[in-house]
Amino acid sequence: MARSDIHLVSETHAALNFRSVLQRLAGGVGVVTAGRDDTIDGVTVASFTSLSVNPPRLLINLHRQSSLFPLIARDRCFGINILGSDQQAIADRFSSPELSGRQRFEGVVWSPGPTGVPLLKHAQVAVACEVDEIIERYTHAIIVGRPLAIELSPRRSSLVYWNGQYVEIDRDADLDLLAEVSIPLAHVR
Repeated sequence: MARSDIHLVSETHAALNFRSVLQRLAGGVGVVTAGRDDTIDGVTVASFTSLSVNPPRLLINLHRQSSLFPLIARDRCFGINILGSDQQAIADRFSSPELSGRQRFEGVVWSPGPTGVPLLKHAQVAVACEVDEIIERYTHAIIVGRPLAIELSPRRSSLVYWNGQYVEIDRDADLDLLAEVSIPLAHVR
């Protein structure tokens, strides 16, 4: 069954188009943090997800050349800080190639979690994790984490990365916008 709106790519061109494939996948934006005391670092990611609810496990993907990977491998713990819709500046800060290590945390409110890893104070969600498993494949490491502590913000908003740019999602503001254009809430759920 063929669809005229789907463009199939041959295997020889698949590698060239792979970045386009990934850009079309919307992903929540977070900052993965690691290290302790004076040796801390963080990096912006859009590649984290739940792995299991029972037992609770989260999964992140990090490039093995990332400054975070040796810290996580050494200390066997990390933090995942899911950013809210108003935190694009933090996402930019932790993805800036001009900053590294402790510099990335300057001006950002954080505190050490139960394992000592930095957790961002105003994130939508901050999770301190202990490493359950590290699977090294190709250029990346798949890191499975066991949540030890979770901090939830009462506000519900998200920063999403899609099509090469940040998109803000704010539940209350978006519901207000839908009300302005007269879409009944019964159709939103």
